[in-house]
Amino acid sequence: MASLDLYSKGASVWIPDPDAVWVSGLLLQDYSPVEKRLLLKLSDGREAQYLVGSPSDLPPLGNPDILEGENDLTALSFLHEPAVLHNLRVRFLDYSSIYTYCGIVLVAINPYDQLPIYGEEVIDAYSGQDTADLEPHIYSVAEEAYRTMSREENNQSIIISGESGSGKTVSAKFTMRYFAVVGGASQQTAVEERVLASNPIMESIGNAKTTRNDNSSRFGKYIEIGFGRKGDIIGANMRTYLLEKSRVVFQASAERNYHIFYQLCASRDSPEMRSLKLDAPERFRYTSRGREMQMPGTDDLLDLERTCNAFTVLGVQPEQQMELFRILSAVLHLGNVVIQASGRTSERSYIGADDRPLAVFSQLLGVEGPQVAHWLCHRRLAVGGEMLVKPVSGRHAVEARDALAKHIYGQLFAWTVRRLNSALRAHREPARSFIGVLDIYGFETFDRNSFEQFCINYANEKLQQQFNKHVFHLEQEEYVREELCWSRIAFSDNQQCINLLEGQLGVFDLLDEECRMPKGSDESWVLKLYDQHLSSRRHPHFQKPRMSNSAFVIVHFAGTVQYECDGFLGKNRDTVFEELINILKASQSELVAELFQQQEDASSVGKRATREHKLTAGLQFRRSLRTLMEALDDTTPHYVRCIKPNDLKEAFTFDPRRTVQQLRACGVLETIRISAAGFPSRWTYEEFFSRYRLLLRGLRGGEHARASCREALPRLIPDPDQYCFGKTKVFFRAGQVAVLERLRGERLRVASVTIQSRVRGWLARIRHSRVRWAAVTIQRYCRGAAARRLALTLRYTEAALVIQKTRRMVAVRQMFLMIRRATVTIQAFARGTLARFRCRLLAAERAAVRLQAAVRAWLARRAYRRVRSAVLLVQCCARRRAARREMMKLKAEARSVEKFRELNRGMEVKLMQLQLRADQEAREAAALKETLHAERQAAGAELQALRATVQKLGSQKREEPPPCAVISDKEAEARRRAEDEAAQEILRLTQELQVLQREKDGFCKAREDLSTRLFEQEKAQEDFVHRAVTLESAALRTELDEERRKYQGLLREFTRLEQRYDNLREMSLLTERTAAHRRTDSTCSLSLEPPSPTLLSPQSPGPLSPVPPAFPEPEEVRRVSVTSPSGETRAAARGSEAPMDRLMETMDVATGVKMKGEDLAHAYDAVRVANRFLESQLREQRGQREEELQALRAQLGRAIAASCPAAQQQEVQALLEAREQECVRLRRELKELRDTVSLRRLVAQVVNPETSSCPPGTKSATVTGLLECRRRDEAKLLKNLVTDLRADGALPLPPGLPASVLFLCVRHADRSGDRTHARALCAAAVAAVKAALKKHSSDVDMTALWLKNACLLHDLLTQHSPKRTTAAALRSPDSDEVLPLASDLGDSIRALSDLRIQAYQQLLSITEKRLQHIIVPALLESETITALSGSAGKPGPSRKRAGSDPRAAGGDAPTMSAVLRELRELHAALSRQELPPALMEQAFNQLCYLIAASAFNSLLLRKDMCCWSRGMQIRYNVSLLEEWLRGRGLQAGGAAAALEHLIQAVQLLQAGKKTDWDARALVQTCTALSSQQVVKILTLYTPQSDLEERVSLNFIRTVQGLLKGRCQGQTPQLLMDVRRVFPVTFPYSPPPVLHAEQLDVPDSLKISFLRRS
Repeated sequence: MASLDLYSKGASVWIPDPDAVWVSGLLLQDYSPVEKRLLLKLSDGREAQYLVGSPSDLPPLGNPDILEGENDLTALSFLHEPAVLHNLRVRFLDYSSIYTYCGIVLVAINPYDQLPIYGEEVIDAYSGQDTADLEPHIYSVAEEAYRTMSREENNQSIIISGESGSGKTVSAKFTMRYFAVVGGASQQTAVEERVLASNPIMESIGNAKTTRNDNSSRFGKYIEIGFGRKGDIIGANMRTYLLEKSRVVFQASAERNYHIFYQLCASRDSPEMRSLKLDAPERFRYTSRGREMQMPGTDDLLDLERTCNAFTVLGVQPEQQMELFRILSAVLHLGNVVIQASGRTSERSYIGADDRPLAVFSQLLGVEGPQVAHWLCHRRLAVGGEMLVKPVSGRHAVEARDALAKHIYGQLFAWTVRRLNSALRAHREPARSFIGVLDIYGFETFDRNSFEQFCINYANEKLQQQFNKHVFHLEQEEYVREELCWSRIAFSDNQQCINLLEGQLGVFDLLDEECRMPKGSDESWVLKLYDQHLSSRRHPHFQKPRMSNSAFVIVHFAGTVQYECDGFLGKNRDTVFEELINILKASQSELVAELFQQQEDASSVGKRATREHKLTAGLQFRRSLRTLMEALDDTTPHYVRCIKPNDLKEAFTFDPRRTVQQLRACGVLETIRISAAGFPSRWTYEEFFSRYRLLLRGLRGGEHARASCREALPRLIPDPDQYCFGKTKVFFRAGQVAVLERLRGERLRVASVTIQSRVRGWLARIRHSRVRWAAVTIQRYCRGAAARRLALTLRYTEAALVIQKTRRMVAVRQMFLMIRRATVTIQAFARGTLARFRCRLLAAERAAVRLQAAVRAWLARRAYRRVRSAVLLVQCCARRRAARREMMKLKAEARSVEKFRELNRGMEVKLMQLQLRADQEAREAAALKETLHAERQAAGAELQALRATVQKLGSQKREEPPPCAVISDKEAEARRRAEDEAAQEILRLTQELQVLQREKDGFCKAREDLSTRLFEQEKAQEDFVHRAVTLESAALRTELDEERRKYQGLLREFTRLEQRYDNLREMSLLTERTAAHRRTDSTCSLSLEPPSPTLLSPQSPGPLSPVPPAFPEPEEVRRVSVTSPSGETRAAARGSEAPMDRLMETMDVATGVKMKGEDLAHAYDAVRVANRFLESQLREQRGQREEELQALRAQLGRAIAASCPAAQQQEVQALLEAREQECVRLRRELKELRDTVSLRRLVAQVVNPETSSCPPGTKSATVTGLLECRRRDEAKLLKNLVTDLRADGALPLPPGLPASVLFLCVRHADRSGDRTHARALCAAAVAAVKAALKKHSSDVDMTALWLKNACLLHDLLTQHSPKRTTAAALRSPDSDEVLPLASDLGDSIRALSDLRIQAYQQLLSITEKRLQHIIVPALLESETITALSGSAGKPGPSRKRAGSDPRAAGGDAPTMSAVLRELRELHAALSRQELPPALMEQAFNQLCYLIAASAFNSLLLRKDMCCWSRGMQIRYNVSLLEEWLRGRGLQAGGAAAALEHLIQAVQLLQAGKKTDWDARALVQTCTALSSQQVVKILTLYTPQSDLEERVSLNFIRTVQGLLKGRCQGQTPQLLMDVRRVFPVTFPYSPPPVLHAEQLDVPDSLKISFLRRS
């Protein structure tokens, strides 16, 4: 019991609650034994009283806040049920962490949601790491088991248990996936694929929907995964336990039968399934009992396809799969067989002859239908040595039918397991060790519990006993290791309950005895149980229910369960009669007959008494369980307990009552109890000294931590039994850490009070001095203000007198001015009235004169019009009379022919006259136009003169004196009229001028607007086109990078398959150990290592391409037929060989070596499948790229058309057409030039036939400065220059010397006319370089050297290729330095391109392997800044996991200097070979990404690293790496940007995390991190000192709200992909022209046999 002193005011306690199980409360007063109650304040704010009868009734104490959310429950100070429940709830709901350690047990809570924590990047983060430092995970348990197996070479087991729906099957699948990835060298081989393929098969035939789980495993399975010497998976074996066969014939409400039945029914319409004559599941009795046909979120048809694919992977042929499906369909049809009762008392039964389900059943299984119908309704009995046939009742016949269906399914299930095991045993060699994964049912209790629940709970009793012993054993080992003086820990042993179940005269024993009785029944068996365990001797774990005589109660370790005895005997017997089995044995189907063959371990089949099998179901289960327990005892167990948080299957919903029930049942609380019985809290001396140094006295140095702890603890904890000193740790009883925390808090409180008193006094003194100074200052200012106020009053009085005097003067002056203004106004009005009267008189006179003039003019005009009308009338009459006379004369002349001829003769003359007249009129019209123009000019000049005259007159008028009074009225009138006309003319001209000016301004403005608009449109069009081109270029560049990355990944996969092939061949050679040697070509025997199967002879088409073409080119076929003289002979010899020899020659395996056919087939299939896969991938990618390019072009055209107006679109279209016409013209000219060049070449060939072999574009056939290598010296050259070149002799050489020598030799062979020799030498050189790369696969310097040589040789061959030289000649016709090669070396160039990529990948792989194990210790764990960690830091986890590596004391941990040393070595190797800076930037970009991703992933999985001080350390370590990159100019290639994730994560650790402003600043800072990553870091943030605070849930929710918009478009991936590979691009720079005289070849290379030419 904890100390009573801890029950003080403010302490946290837990009290029981009917809904929440336990609720937290704070003590409002200290506990006193006198008072029998505690006054509490609950978490919801209510006050309550808790009655305490004695100190033993005190409620459990709460843990300190520093321990809240611990990832290991055993690290809690107070170990009890409410503490465990609260910690699990906090981690599950607040931190979204579904995994928690409980000592050696991993507690897994089913989230009912998809979480991004199971990807391959998470596997990489846990693989090879110390799991004690990482967050709890199912992968951590798998890593512990794998590492323990590899290190200690003993077998391991992972025991996964829990209720139905708690996630056992999913946990087992993820565990197997981890082993498949880690044990398969990051690539799934055939064995790993088969192991994973067994999961969908077992789920389909062994899982079903229950009320608690949609995918509940209705059997237990134990899978042993075997590992070889290198830790790779070489096989597996599966054992199953207690299949629930009763589900085949009966399902409870809202449940389903096994998934496979519904999958078959869903595929009934497919052609291959029509022969099964299936129907909807509602039509079958065995699938409709639960009335639940569909499950939301599942597709039965897709699941069946997945099951068939898994069968195919495991080697089950389609024909055998159909046999399997026929048997399953027959079971469904058997359930629909109608059995009818007959007879008076219904003691007989029969099946109708036309029963269709029975006919389908017989047809599918190939048996006789009448026989089946007969023996379902009859039974054979042996009476007195005679065999009698007895009819059975309808009920017994139905039971026999159901028993037959269950037996068929059970046999099929067992056959499937055997078939899976045979497929999983792929290797003949035995496994060195194995890891067993046990997925078994947890403790079950339902409203009605039967035989299945009884067996399940019995198995859990056995497992719990083994679990308790193992936990106790581990505790004992820890105490012995630390040399503690300890007493034996008492733990609850359930041996009595196990003896009740399996002991002599126990439940199973009495059940088997009752089954052997002829008339045994369930009721008699229960009575025997009552007599044996209640009457004769009362057993503590056996009880009888009060209200029932057909049930019994067993007190299990997890609770009390009542079992109904109805059906126990039938399920235990599991009897199927021999007659039905014999019918199935005689089936025409081979699989059906195989299922029911008699074996030693056959299930119980036979007659009653003599013919029934003696092995009951209970006995078989006990034997298999005994075998399982023996297997588990021989292994090191690892435990996973799955918890179902709620029964509603809602995501992240926590039901405390259901959780506590499962914690009690699965043994987690028992682990807590065993730990609490000993010393659950254990800290190292250094951690204890760092945390509680405030309580220590005397020595203060960290090096004396152990002595200080031993000296201070007796004073702090008087009871010596509450603690114990070990070798490296100090151990505490439960609750003592809380005592120490309280003492530490008291010491801090006293210190804080002292500090506060001193600070408050200092603040009071400062405040007093400030107040005194302020008072004096206020008085001084008040007196000055009073004096200034008096002076201001006197000044205001004087000013008032002056203002009054001035105001009076202004009033008098204003009165005078007003009177004078009124007088002047009256005078003006009077004079104006008189002038207006005179004006009106003059206007009246002028109007009368004008009226008289107008009347007189009108009268004159009217008289004139009358006279003119009369004259016109007279003229018209006279002219009409003359016209009539003329008309009569013309009519008379028209009747005369001679007149007509005369007219015709004169017509020509008239036409000529008319023409002349028309010309004359045209000339006159032109003259008139000129005259009119002249007149207009004259009028304009006259108008200007008039204007000038008017202006002159106006000026004279202004200058003349006023006119005298003697001017007459006419003159005045004429003058006024002239003035008015001139004024009107001036006004009209002025208005016209203004109109013209406005039109001019409008035109200018319109022109400016039009120019501006055109300029803007042109600019917008240019911007749009530039933007579109930029986007398309970026998209194409991204697509190109993606294609390059995929191709390089495929090339890496091809290299891996090639290496596997070489390893397989070497293993075969070592296994057989024959004396035969391999026969090689002269072109292939260049090195000591066997060449790769992809490096074929130089005559073969595409010898070095990793992806062979689908169809050979005609030129390649022709080249092979011409240059291979022995091709026909070789083909004939190959045709006469055996198929195995042909296969060996195809696989490039020596014929003298006898390899196993299976190994050859595997190797051949692997290479062939890889080639086909690579070819199909490249074709698909090429097609996709062309389609996307066309789509982008069309989209660009549509975007341009949509954004431009019609006019601009026409302009753009016209511009494009012009450009296209220009391109057509240029192509035409280029074609003409080519024709001209071809013609000149033909002429030159005719003139000089000896030069016809030279390629086009050559100026001269004579090339000097080459090296000649004879055929017999090729092997020696490649051996001395490439294969046997060692590091000590290669590194001093000039960069690229081997490539230069090889190129000069190839070029000499090409110029000499021997193209076959040139191609063969080039192919052999490539093969030798590839062999050298494999030979130096772990040497950075040599790999960099061959990377340089591969790049240089590739650039030289590319530079001298015919296409490149032709293009260069067209660009610079006068250049005659680069002469093309006559040989077609395109295949070698492509092979060199792939070889460059392989060398680059190998170079990075070497450095990555060296960095892999030092990245996390160097970047995260190393303390480069000394003394940064606070003295009050929170100690790390006190318990190491089973698979964690103990850190050697005093060992040198990796630091940043080690990382920089590896990078420096790589940089030196690349610089030594003078590789391009762009290539170096790409390499370090890849490495920096690996460093950042590894460190970032480890940071997200380690709670101890998420603190402020550790963030400072990490930021400093990253700054060292950034400084190193800047010092070498490598930050521009993306290397610095690759560290952004890690840098922002560290900034997140160092930023403030309290207010909303902090949240907004944090979101703006962490732009590279996803929302999941930001929330994960915030939830993992753990204060390491009292000066820090935890991140509140409100702050996390605020950040989540701000990041909600960022979640769209982001992948749910939490960790960074460590395996991401950036595509590499090799910059092409044409090397200078190479001559042999420029090479400095040392004598150490021994290539003096080369001759210069």
